[in-house]
Amino acid sequence: MPSSLDSILQPCSVAVIGASQTPGRIGHEIVHNLISFGFQGPVYPVNPRHKHIHSLRAYPSVEDIPDPVDLAVIVVTRDQVLPTVEACARKGIRGLVVISAGFREVGKEGAEREAAVAALVEKHGMRMLGPNCMGIINCDPEVSLNASFGSTEPVRGHAGFASQSGALGEVIISTARSVGLGISSFVSLGNKANVDGYDLLEWWAVDPNTNVILLYLEDFGDPNRFTTTARTVTRHHGKPILAVKSGRTRQGAAAAASHTGALAGGDQAASSLFATSGVIRCNTVQQLFAMGLAFSLQPLPAGRRVAVLTNAGGPGIMATDALVGLGLEMAQLPASTCKALEKVVPLAAPVHNPVDIIASADPEKYRACTEILLAEPSVDALLLIFVSPLQSAIPDVAHGIVQGVRSSRNGVDGTEKTVLTCFMGRGNGGEASRILHEASLPLYSFPEDAAEALAAMARFKEWRKRPPENLMTYEVDSGQAKSIINAARKEQRAWLSGQETFHLLESYGIPMVPSRFVQRPEEAIAFAEEVGYPIVLKLQAEQVLHKSDIGAVQLDLRSAREIKGAFWDITEIVRERALLPSGQSLCLLAQKMVVGGQETIIGAAHDPGVGHLLMFGLGGVFVELMEDVVFRVHPITDVDAHEMVRGVKGFPLLNGYRGAPPVDLPVLEDVLLRTNHLLSNLPEIEEMDLNPFLVLPAGEGGLAVDARIRLAPPKQ
Repeated sequence: MPSSLDSILQPCSVAVIGASQTPGRIGHEIVHNLISFGFQGPVYPVNPRHKHIHSLRAYPSVEDIPDPVDLAVIVVTRDQVLPTVEACARKGIRGLVVISAGFREVGKEGAEREAAVAALVEKHGMRMLGPNCMGIINCDPEVSLNASFGSTEPVRGHAGFASQSGALGEVIISTARSVGLGISSFVSLGNKANVDGYDLLEWWAVDPNTNVILLYLEDFGDPNRFTTTARTVTRHHGKPILAVKSGRTRQGAAAAASHTGALAGGDQAASSLFATSGVIRCNTVQQLFAMGLAFSLQPLPAGRRVAVLTNAGGPGIMATDALVGLGLEMAQLPASTCKALEKVVPLAAPVHNPVDIIASADPEKYRACTEILLAEPSVDALLLIFVSPLQSAIPDVAHGIVQGVRSSRNGVDGTEKTVLTCFMGRGNGGEASRILHEASLPLYSFPEDAAEALAAMARFKEWRKRPPENLMTYEVDSGQAKSIINAARKEQRAWLSGQETFHLLESYGIPMVPSRFVQRPEEAIAFAEEVGYPIVLKLQAEQVLHKSDIGAVQLDLRSAREIKGAFWDITEIVRERALLPSGQSLCLLAQKMVVGGQETIIGAAHDPGVGHLLMFGLGGVFVELMEDVVFRVHPITDVDAHEMVRGVKGFPLLNGYRGAPPVDLPVLEDVLLRTNHLLSNLPEIEEMDLNPFLVLPAGEGGLAVDARIRLAPPKQ
């Protein structure tokens, strides 16, 4: 376990600097919580004006404490924080929790104050949580640390929870308690001046008391480190990470000058980073708790096949719709299982999934049906729904369910399957809730919440089973690419010319359609005679994104006469619309016309929060109108590329829809990985499109027909 955080998360002694005798003051509440929660070590209040606080001896300064101190909780004014940290360093304290506010969150002066504190902490090899945080809780009975000022005592469990918002801390703890979600430890990150989310992920990854990690984030910090750490936690350690990310909107996407740049706006960056990391994104804090409850109490399902047992038809239909809509499958029950159910349920009860044992179902029927369904090999998970006709029957049904689950787990193979419960109406709460939670059975108020949790668990199971991944590199002409970019930089150009773009992409092995940049009809005619008719002529002007919309793309030119006519038409369009700056010569791109294949788009765009994003989608109307695209955060692996190509809704069109031949899927994956390598070598690229990239039938490859590359502004 990373020892650098032990002094914060597993201290043997705690000093509260700024402890108070006044109830309601933060310094008072922290001392109170440390004592009432049963901290397994000495607590040292520090306050120069009092001799005793909470019946504990108080000390004028931290350096007056005669014994060693592992953790100091600092609750002083912002101007006193720096000298207090200096005193802690002289005392030899290794861990700090700075509750005090008035730092980066208040502006430039506060940021400078925070930087000075962080530098001092780093100089002395200390670890600091905060500043501007709510504190920390560790429910391990060997520690029993509640160094926070929250008023709600958490329930011990297996969920590690980190919140970047201190204000949400009390809400998180109280909500977790109300829904039965047990906490292994809770950390309020505050300004993250020293201890960050990745530190906690690394600590929780090997913490035996934590089996699921919940995060409330406002930013990622270093996105590369977050991705690397999260992937290690989810893949190597097998612990799920569930996260809510605030700040879901971002201005500026409309100003992007490429399809990829426009589509990458808003919330795509965060979702892509989570997908790359194996992190399960939750849209709300409520959803975070609902999913966290299932992950913390139940094993992952072996597959996507779910059985539903209910005593009411409507909720059974609701559950079926939700499960199937989320990509799960309704388990197909064999005749033998249906016959076993028929012996238990009333004659009128349908025994095909969902199994409706009607309103008269008693606890014994729930017990027997639960045992039968969990013994069925075709069932990976079971959702139990109960709508209570009588308040008095609710605890008995809960007992029946628990007995059925326990009996199934004592069977021949001892298989432990995923079981979630949904008691609707009066059934949710009270004695029944206690019975189910004590048996580690999550309880939900509505079938849809349970279905979402099951779907997330199934996705995480599949994430853990992904094949080994590789970061691909290629033999490329990086010198040519660098010289192209240097030339554009020297001329202070953001956009590469069409000719530069084609040469750069070719240097990375990205297949391009035979092309030539021409300024006169005679040059285009010579090109056509060299590669063969028909050809295409396109205007080259960086400010024109949709050339075909204004007639600046002329297709299927089959003779010298048609080429001359196309030149004339494009020239008139440019003149009438004043598309070229004064003094700039007309330049057209002549290309061999490729017939057949499927249009796709491959691109990249830089996001200030997470770095480069790679995009794949179907071209044409699919990208412009339907936005059928998939994003992943750079760098991607071969497995990522494989999933991106298959992740678009229109993938059946690529895989041979209604008798059409499947396209060359490997070439799409190869170009995605070559683009990934290009971005690794040329991070100054701000955005780029291969649009369209025309993929041909299987075995015939593909060709980029058009491309755009824009460079980021030079760093000052």
